[in-house]
Amino acid sequence: MRTPASIRQARGRASILLMLFVALIASGAAWWYFAPASMPAWLARALPGSPRLGPALYTWRDDKGRLHATDRPPTGRPYETVRYDPDTNVVPGGSSKE
Repeated sequence: MRTPASIRQARGRASILLMLFVALIASGAAWWYFAPASMPAWLARALPGSPRLGPALYTWRDDKGRLHATDRPPTGRPYETVRYDPDTNVVPGGSSKE
């Protein structure tokens, strides 16, 4: 038979494990949302795209070796999918000194 003290101890362990699990899920979600480009490729493929990333771009080279970037993947040739943060390298608006 379990004593009240052992039941409290078991509940305490369960609550600590639950808090650790929630913290792990929250940190993974924050990583996915705020820094999706730094995730390993195998993990990024398994997860949906982060809302902070813009639409996918596809880069490929033509027969003359010129680089192209399009919003649709080319047919019949190798290409690379590129995702970017649309807020990167954006200069905030301000007043000019005129």
